[in-house]
Amino acid sequence: MERVRDLSELPKAHLHLHFTGSMRPTTVLELADKYGVRLPEALTEALTSGEPPKLRATDERGWFRFQRLYDAARSCVREPDDIQRLVREAAEEDVRDGSGWLEIQVDPTSYAPRLGGLIPALEVILDAVDRTSRETGLGMRVLVAANRMKHPLDARTLARLAVRYADRGVVGFGLSNDERRGMARDFDRAFAIAREGGLLSAPHGGELSGPSSVRDCLDDLHADRLGHGVRAAEHPRLLKRLAEQGITCEVCPASNVALGVYEKHQDVPLRTLFEAGVPMALGADDPLLFGSRLAAQYEIARHHHGFTDEELAELARQSIRASAAPELERTKLLSGVDDWLARPAGAS
Repeated sequence: MERVRDLSELPKAHLHLHFTGSMRPTTVLELADKYGVRLPEALTEALTSGEPPKLRATDERGWFRFQRLYDAARSCVREPDDIQRLVREAAEEDVRDGSGWLEIQVDPTSYAPRLGGLIPALEVILDAVDRTSRETGLGMRVLVAANRMKHPLDARTLARLAVRYADRGVVGFGLSNDERRGMARDFDRAFAIAREGGLLSAPHGGELSGPSSVRDCLDDLHADRLGHGVRAAEHPRLLKRLAEQGITCEVCPASNVALGVYEKHQDVPLRTLFEAGVPMALGADDPLLFGSRLAAQYEIARHHHGFTDEELAELARQSIRASAAPELERTKLLSGVDDWLARPAGAS
């Protein structure tokens, strides 16, 4: 049997993890019991069995079902202590998987009604992130994401809020939810506000929609990073543009398959992107619903795409370089990658 290096010990940055979707299944079940929340049967079965729910979001009905399960899980988070628990457990899982830097993505609008409003909600989240980072040693920051299913004016409000808290741990601004709904250019002003405030631009694109979605994120939202971006593999000139501009794609292999974007792991175009020179940062997306966390994404690259340890180390470096981590932190993590690679295979 071939001896390989432990991927949970490979230092890496985690740049695509959604707040609600980061929860442990046991936490959702405990909070649902605490607040008397009746979870959908499919979600309860998945959380108790350890098997992720059967999802296919490539049609309207499938996406609605995915959102229904997601919203049910979110409804279990109601108090500041729940926020603190969620953040700490997400950090613990990341540390276990070798992450040295985590940028967790959240739309504070989702929690505002129960936490006293938009500003209090974001402050509770940022306080939890700051405390958890100090206690676990994991570098953590927040990416505020607008919902493209809502009005662009709401996105502008969030962008201004994100900029206001740039000195408290907000490093980027994103755009999530079904990219087939609403045009990227409708949110251009919100992203301009964020960029002018010094934040990274990291919208979702190129997952449920094709290459044109990626192009829109580049042209209209001036993306520094792309949430997913895998469908760029269908357009050689777009791949070349991403490579030349150094736009990192936050690729989430497990969720791509779970949502039906690709039929099987081998179909996710990791090799195509990598060999075209497009930087990637592997991410877990929503491990609560997709059943796998950060190190598992690297395992997919190893077992289903034949990535060598040298190539996996380069993927880790790409995630670190694309992060908002301070230069000293980046240097430390990159040195750790070199140390991991210098170990004999099979050593711990």
